[in-house]
Amino acid sequence: MRSADAVERVVAGKPQSVGSFRFWFDDQRWEWSDEVAAIYGYASGSMQPSTELLLSHKHPDDRERVAQSIAVAVRTGEPFCGRHRVIDTAGQIHHVIVVADRMLDDRNEVVGTTGYFVDVSDTIEENRQEILDDTLPELVESRAVIEQAKGVLMFVYGINAEQAFGVLQWRSQETNTKLRTLALLLVDQILAMGGGPATLRTSFDHLLLTLRSDHVPPN
Repeated sequence: MRSADAVERVVAGKPQSVGSFRFWFDDQRWEWSDEVAAIYGYASGSMQPSTELLLSHKHPDDRERVAQSIAVAVRTGEPFCGRHRVIDTAGQIHHVIVVADRMLDDRNEVVGTTGYFVDVSDTIEENRQEILDDTLPELVESRAVIEQAKGVLMFVYGINAEQAFGVLQWRSQETNTKLRTLALLLVDQILAMGGGPATLRTSFDHLLLTLRSDHVPPN
């Protein structure tokens, strides 16, 4: 259990519930995989995906924000991305991250957005986390880069640590890449991007410079 490969198997865990989608901007036409339909509670082929159907399943607190995200994507040609909650046909809440990119036609023009819906509702099994804590002292460096990658995902998508870990799990298994290798690649590429836009850095500067110990929320 103390070899790197054994630890990798423990860390990797089970794949998340992940489905693919495509969305054309001109006619706002959607295509969902069976896995996306299942997140919403539908059997394969039992419904026709649409913006209206998608929004009807959003948590009331998220619906307006998601509608605005779709509208911005259609207007600007940017991918439809973000985090929101889905209420399926049985009334169960799913925490979903949308990871997407631009969809191009044969002339290399943007015609829509395509990507994945990642259901991060499930948390890491408690016993698996205990095993990790017991078996990784000699792999502190590997764990450190995984934590850095988790921090990036937490910041970008506004999710918690376990959900960020679930996204790393998914991409590790989707790309057949060891988790620590994937995390290292992500962190290296983030550093190469040179930081976020100036407006974001300005807001973060203010936050960093105004934080005080009396801001810590009570336990």
